Amino acid sequence: MSTDDALLKQASIKTQDSTLVATFNIDGAIPGTGAYVVGLMGATPDYSTQRRLCIEFMNGEAIACYAFNRDQGIEEDYDLSGVSHSESTITGSFPATALNGLGKGHVLSAFSEADGREFQHGVPVEQSQ
Repeated sequence: MSTDDALLKQASIKTQDSTLVATFNIDGAIPGTGAYVVGLMGATPDYSTQRRLCIEFMNGEAIACYAFNRDQGIEEDYDLSGVSHSESTITGSFPATALNGLGKGHVLSAFSEADGREFQHGVPVEQSQ
């Protein structure tokens, strides 16, 4: 996968009731072959507590939606019905509780991975209520 493919150009989140809706806009298309992951990384300001909210694709199709609590090593899978995608936009719904424990002043950024390797990290996230 070249750096011109599936470049994550923008990410945003909004809270609707008890759901966190994440939208990822990519410049290009979701790769039709191999593994591709987009997600959010939330952390306390000192990064001692981290959460990752991820949407995983294999050969262009969504196969998993999950949250990973890094400090506890716990992964929680969510229903794929909360994931939708077009060629260049990916939307996923997560329980708002997936980011619990990060508190005020938390850090939030977006990332992508391709074929098990970090592709991008630190992409700014627009947050709205």
